[in-house]
Amino acid sequence: MEQNNLTIWQRLSKTFGPNSLLNMDGPTYKLDKKVLLRTPDKQEYEKEKLQMQQSLYISDNWKKIENNLYAQAVYYEPTRLSAFYDYESMEYTPEISTALDIYSEESTTPNQDGYVLQIYSESKRVKSILADLFNKVLDLSINLPMWIRNTCKYGDNFVYLKLDAEKGIVGCLQLPNIEIERLERGMEARTMTANLGPEADFKHKTMKFVWKNKDMEFNTWEMAHFRLLGDDRKLPYGTSMLEKARRIWKQLVLAEDAMLIYRTSRAPERRVFKVFVGNMDDKDVEAYVQRVANKFKRDQVVDSKTGNVDLRFNQMAVDQDYFIPVRDPAATMPIETLAGAQNLSEIADIEYIQKKLVTALRIPKAYLGFEEAVGDGKNLSLLDIRFARTINKIQKSVIAELNKIAIIHLFLLGFEDELGNFTLGLTNPSKQADLLMIDVWKEKVTLYKDMVTEIPNTIQPTSATWAKKHIFGFSDEDIKLEIQQIRLERAVAAEIANTATVITHTGLFDNVDKLYKTVSGETASAGGAAAGGSPPAGGPPPPPGGEPMMDGVEKSNFDILLESDNIFGDEYIDLSKGKNSLGAIEKELEKLLNG
Repeated sequence: MEQNNLTIWQRLSKTFGPNSLLNMDGPTYKLDKKVLLRTPDKQEYEKEKLQMQQSLYISDNWKKIENNLYAQAVYYEPTRLSAFYDYESMEYTPEISTALDIYSEESTTPNQDGYVLQIYSESKRVKSILADLFNKVLDLSINLPMWIRNTCKYGDNFVYLKLDAEKGIVGCLQLPNIEIERLERGMEARTMTANLGPEADFKHKTMKFVWKNKDMEFNTWEMAHFRLLGDDRKLPYGTSMLEKARRIWKQLVLAEDAMLIYRTSRAPERRVFKVFVGNMDDKDVEAYVQRVANKFKRDQVVDSKTGNVDLRFNQMAVDQDYFIPVRDPAATMPIETLAGAQNLSEIADIEYIQKKLVTALRIPKAYLGFEEAVGDGKNLSLLDIRFARTINKIQKSVIAELNKIAIIHLFLLGFEDELGNFTLGLTNPSKQADLLMIDVWKEKVTLYKDMVTEIPNTIQPTSATWAKKHIFGFSDEDIKLEIQQIRLERAVAAEIANTATVITHTGLFDNVDKLYKTVSGETASAGGAAAGGSPPAGGPPPPPGGEPMMDGVEKSNFDILLESDNIFGDEYIDLSKGKNSLGAIEKELEKLLNG
């Protein structure tokens, strides 16, 4: 009765709240009973007393752990925000941006039917409802790649679900990841109730989501939180795929900037101009050299419209060329050229950091275009299988949250008994992994055959039961079930083989049989007809012209039958006499097909 008096939202909170089957509630002990125990046995009393003390100790530890997790989350929050700003900056690096695209594309590979998400359910209605939810309402073919990309980039992705009490989930909205905070059990949250006011803090009993900038609070069933669990220090949030590359990315940016600065400052060639000053006084040398240097420059032009100095006519700057005063009139080469940097092709340090970056991203270098496939692609195939495991990890995290969305939708539509009657799956992107699995099964089947095949003049190595248990990993119950299935399948095969005696006439070919003329209700034998002999006794006379029969079909009608099927029952159409045009024949065909 209590369950019937609750609204759909209260029942949904119970399903996803502390009293649900999600094991979110801590241990509770009721010590307010009037009588805890009545017994004349002192040993039983001491035992019950000790158990109660231990239970209280466990309850206190649970509360302490919750407080510690809250402190850990509060400490991590500023670090999380700074990491998000790094992820935004890393987006502008081509290697990292391409890696995020690869994560997204490989995780949402369509299957042979063109669907990104596969839905399996024993109930056709449940499967139809979930297919409509994911393909039409949420439009996963468009949204899921974006959700996965954000999840890989930030480690978290928050999607607000638009809920209707009768229609279930009717839409979704992408929320800014950096502004959403997840509050676990025991964490202090700010409530928006009118009675307590916006500044009232309390410890809630279930998980909440808070939009800090908007001062909004959401229940767990209003939010879909996609997260990659990989580092316990970042709980209750996920770990970004870029986290291990943050420090390496900063090193790469600094190294590339240093390389560009060196190239721009050292790569150009410079010239040394030797200015002959003779016995000129030392005080006048500098002014004289400067005057000579200015003659090598073009005059600066001032733009009359803007007033800015136009330096396009400045042929060379003082910081690029050197003017050296010399007193020896016999000095050779008044103008010398200083070579630019000669080691511009030495980028081993950049490549070293770049390799570390690719290693941190866990993507084969060939996918990013850094190297070609070698060894007939075998090395790339092995890397592809290893990379597929990384993609499978991402897919499992996404499917976990998609299951939650499906459960909420089914609950709102009243399918409370069908919440576990479905399975969601994403396509494995690696064909090499599938081929490797097929090869493994081939080897197992071959080994099984060798183990159960009888050796001449002796016995087989093992029994079929032992081979199934140790090669295929079957349990005793699996082996029994398999034997029962084999027996049923053999019974089905025997019934199929006996079909000709059970079903003598299906009627499927009646309309085709009408097109053929038969002799005494059966097809004429090929011997008499092909030899041009007389038809069997009791058979119909040959058509006009005395043409023989061919397998029950008159020879004169055989060509017509091949071209346009112009035989209607016992009627014969002779095209050679011109009595029937093709249009008339098509009309007769329509009449026949339409009944």
